[in-house]
Amino acid sequence: MAKKYYVVWKGRKSGIYTDWAQCKAQVDGFQGAKFKSFPSLAEAEAAFGGKAGSASYKPSAAKTAAKAKPAALTQAQITDMPFDIKIFTDGACEPNPGEAGTGLAVYENNVISELWYGLYQQLGTNNTAELHGLEQAFMLAQEKLEKKQSVAIYCDSKYSIDCVTKWAEGWEKKGWKKAGGEIKNLDIIQSAYALYQSMKSDITIHHVNGHVGIEGNELADRMSIVAIERQDQGLTLFRETDDIEEILAFRKG
Repeated sequence: MAKKYYVVWKGRKSGIYTDWAQCKAQVDGFQGAKFKSFPSLAEAEAAFGGKAGSASYKPSAAKTAAKAKPAALTQAQITDMPFDIKIFTDGACEPNPGEAGTGLAVYENNVISELWYGLYQQLGTNNTAELHGLEQAFMLAQEKLEKKQSVAIYCDSKYSIDCVTKWAEGWEKKGWKKAGGEIKNLDIIQSAYALYQSMKSDITIHHVNGHVGIEGNELADRMSIVAIERQDQGLTLFRETDDIEEILAFRKG
């Protein structure tokens, strides 16, 4: 029998598992469990977003492959992911530092349902705009989770993802300090981290590359530029058109 690899997106512990018994232990009886089998480790890693959590299991023969930089997610892989809600977030700054804004694109069952723009800063940075976007994505995710919908967030800022999902825990334990000195953008990080802590077992976060044709990322990018142009300090629902091609023709960030 051909070997299979099992991806658990939602279960007791998400990750990549090498046999059905391990996978079943994570999903059996777990409400809203999301999992799928794949014929190869590479396909499983791509579907999981190229990151295996601490609870995932891999055969020793695959250790070298596991250390390799994961392939960037494609539109097709994102579309195939079994989440009810997919939230894309992006930020822009012109110049950097300079005027900054944030955009989000929300999909329900792979159909665009909401576009948001705003959080304008007269003097921000690309990082503050991206962090604001991730924080707002958590807020939107909270609403969707209350409706019992499964949620994934897609962000093209590795810095923002790492700040909230990796580094913040250690910084908090040290009294929000780090050996290298000041933690930049600490106010946004603390706020985003608190939200993340409240839902981290219920959402999945994926890094995506920017400007590679992933529709949700491109739409969020256009909304971040709309935010700068309109200087809206709140977060505003974009209602002017539902023509995706028209929106994609807007100026890029």
